Amino acid sequence: MWNWIKRWWALVTSPSKYFSLGFLTLGGFIAGIIFWGAFNTGMELTNTEPFCVSCHRDNVYQEIQGTIHFTNRTGVRAICSDCHVPHDWTDKMARKMQASKEVYAWVTGAISTLDKFNARRREMAEREWARMKKNDSLECRNCHEFVYMDFTRQSLRASNQHSTALADGSKTCIDCHKGIAHRLPEMHGVEGF
Repeated sequence: MWNWIKRWWALVTSPSKYFSLGFLTLGGFIAGIIFWGAFNTGMELTNTEPFCVSCHRDNVYQEIQGTIHFTNRTGVRAICSDCHVPHDWTDKMARKMQASKEVYAWVTGAISTLDKFNARRREMAEREWARMKKNDSLECRNCHEFVYMDFTRQSLRASNQHSTALADGSKTCIDCHKGIAHRLPEMHGVEGF
């Protein structure tokens, strides 16, 4: 084992006998492009609805189908990643790392059935609400911009809330719109419920 490490180290630290520095640099550059392309392609594949539905077909995917985010008069539709994955690259990578725990929970069977999923629904919902509260409901605001809201077409209650609490920054979308696309967990002790 030690001899193998010494040989490998000597190979890495000694000049190349067969290939020029330019060839090795170009090869490294091309390998980097291939890696980066494969990495980004993989990341984008995990942002698709078929990827999400592969685990969530029998729980939250069924719930969203009856909402305005799934079917509406305009045909504009949100998919899972529109609400659950930040669009900014750095935040997206952080969210993907967090989501790896959720994938692990599904693979190990912790949330693989509807009953197991529902048993942890409150915990998962609270984590998502906290994330959205922290980023000022950025995923909502990617489609719903406050400056373009027509308060005259909203209910009196919505108009009052949007023009005061949302406008002054004391509340964000998720404070009032929990359960907008998914069934709420048991809400005992949650502010406003």
